[in-house]
Amino acid sequence: MQDLALYIHWPFCVSKCPYCDFNSHVRKSIDEDAWQQALEQELKRAIDQAPNRRLVSIFFGGGTPSLMPPHIVAALIDRATKSWRVEPNIEITLEANPNSVEVAKFAELRAAGVNRVSLGIQSLIAEDLKQLGRAHSVDEAKQAIAVAQANFERVSIDLIYTRQQQALASWQQELQQALSFGTDHMSLYQLTIEPGTAYHTLHARGDLQIPKEEQAAEFYEQTGKMMQAAGLPTYEISNYAKPGQESRHNLQYWRYRDYVGIGPGAHGRITINDNKYATKQYRAPETWLTQVASGSGEQQRELLSKADQQSEALMMGLRLVEGIDISSLPLPLELQAERWQQVIEAGYAIVEDKRLKLSDSGRIRLNAILAYVLDNQLD
Repeated sequence: MQDLALYIHWPFCVSKCPYCDFNSHVRKSIDEDAWQQALEQELKRAIDQAPNRRLVSIFFGGGTPSLMPPHIVAALIDRATKSWRVEPNIEITLEANPNSVEVAKFAELRAAGVNRVSLGIQSLIAEDLKQLGRAHSVDEAKQAIAVAQANFERVSIDLIYTRQQQALASWQQELQQALSFGTDHMSLYQLTIEPGTAYHTLHARGDLQIPKEEQAAEFYEQTGKMMQAAGLPTYEISNYAKPGQESRHNLQYWRYRDYVGIGPGAHGRITINDNKYATKQYRAPETWLTQVASGSGEQQRELLSKADQQSEALMMGLRLVEGIDISSLPLPLELQAERWQQVIEAGYAIVEDKRLKLSDSGRIRLNAILAYVLDNQLD
C-alpha cells in the first residue's frame, strides 16, 4: 500500500507581505460555509481517485491557515482520516502566524486534531518585522511560541535571513535567541527577491539592498555550524531539526513520493496504474470555488514522462542531506558522464552507499548543478 500525504491550501491572509509570492489573497469577508463545503467536496474527489492509500501526513498551508475556523479544520481531518488508512503516528501540521487572534485558537486547533504547528516568526527584531510587512510584534512572537509549545507536541519556527542590510553578527545573535526557545524544528530561509512582489520592485530600483551571493554563502555556512552545535543539524537546504523531528510531510515531497493537493493553486503528484501525474488546482479563490461547484477544482493533470520524473526526483531529493538512492530513480543515472564527474571532482557531490548526495557547498548550488548536468542526461 502506497503512502500518501495530503496538502490543504487556505488562500487568505490579513495582509500581503512584500516578499511573498505564495498564492495568498486579502478579502474583506469570506463565506466560511461555502469554503468548507468546497474543500470537503474536493477532498472527497481526491479520496475517490486514490482510495487504497496509507495517509502519513496532513499539512494545512497558505495563505494563513490559522485563520481557518477550527471546526473546518476538524471536519477535513475527520473526513481524511476516516477515508484513508492512517499511519498510526500521523503528522498533522498547520501553519500559523503569531498574531494574538490566531494564537487564541491554538487549543481549539489541537482539539481538532492538529499535532504540529509551524510558526511564521520571520524575525526577532522589531524594525525588521516592519520592513517584512509582518503584523505581529517580537513580544507576540515569543508568546506565540510559548502557547504553541503548551498545546502541540511538535513546534517549528520560520525565520528569514540575509535581510536588508543585515550583518552576519546580528543574524548570529538573533539565531542564538531563537534557539533558546527550544523548538524541535526550524526552517531558516534566505530572503529571495521573487518576481511580482513588492520587494522585487524595490530591489529593481535600488531601494532594497540584501547581501550578495558570496556574503549569503557565508551566512548559510555559519547558520549550519550553529544549528549543528545546538543539536538541530540540517537535513534539507533550509530545514534543521532534532533527530526524529524532521517534517514528515515535506520529506514526502523531497523523497518524491505521492501527495495530493486541494485548495486554490495546490499542486500534487499522484501515481495511478504505474503512471505518475502532476496535478494543479485553479489558482484564483473565486474561480476555484466556481469550478468545484461545477465538479472539480483541478485545472490540470499532466502525465509525467520518465525524463520529467527523473528531473523532479533529482531536484527534490538532492535538497536532502541524505541524498537519493540511485536505484530508486526512474531512469539510470550516468554518474560516469563527464559533467557528473566534474561536479563530483569539484567537491559538490559524492556517491556513498549507492546514494548520490550533494555536499554543503553543492546544496546551495543545486539549481546551477542540475541545469549543468541535466541537459545531457535527459536528451
